[in-house]
Amino acid sequence: MYLLLSLLFAIGFAIIHMSSKYLNFIKETPRSRFLSVAGGVAVAYVFVHLLPELNHYQQNLNETLKEGVGRYIENHIYLIAMLGLAMFYGLERMIKISKKKQKNIYHTSPGVFWIHVSSFFIYNAVIGYLLVRDEFRSGWEMLFYFIALSIHFITNDRGLRRDHKNVYDKYGRVLLALSTLIGWGIGVITEVHEVIISVLVAFLAGGIILNVMKEELPEERESSFSAFALGIVSYTLLLMLV
Repeated sequence: MYLLLSLLFAIGFAIIHMSSKYLNFIKETPRSRFLSVAGGVAVAYVFVHLLPELNHYQQNLNETLKEGVGRYIENHIYLIAMLGLAMFYGLERMIKISKKKQKNIYHTSPGVFWIHVSSFFIYNAVIGYLLVRDEFRSGWEMLFYFIALSIHFITNDRGLRRDHKNVYDKYGRVLLALSTLIGWGIGVITEVHEVIISVLVAFLAGGIILNVMKEELPEERESSFSAFALGIVSYTLLLMLV
């Protein structure tokens, strides 16, 4: 039952990527309250679900890295989450520098576009993989995972479309739609070593935090704190009730 449900949600993720460009009611400036709510939901998911889950992965890493240099580093998994945040911050800086060089706020160089989209391809594939391999305790928990990341995908799509304009609609959204299905397929066919998954989940947590903050914080976006707080509180309550 869960396998079929996970497939439906993976297809749902793909549909969201393909159709988010048509959600014309979502505005960048002043920022749509929906996007601020979406940011709050994503942050709640990270802090209430993903970060506590990293404790479990930390124990596995402690066993794996108890020999060699790794034994001298505490909280390995949180360092990886920090690296994930730093990596996505680096990508954002790369985008801004490319736009300055191109002298166009709507276009980056082709190389920068493919690096940016490739990073989100992996990001989305991990999310698709976890639909199959994460230890959901119920269908409701899987549904809440789908809801949180679906609206997060909409926010990411708006940001990617803003950065790359038409080239994203032509190539990027198709690749990202496929990435969740590919991640789901990998999860069905094989089980990746848990240490690798722990690293990917940590990167995902850091990436979500950075991607939410870079959309919410710029002053020109005119974000709504009340909507952001509503997203955090409402989704936190849902997760605590599951």
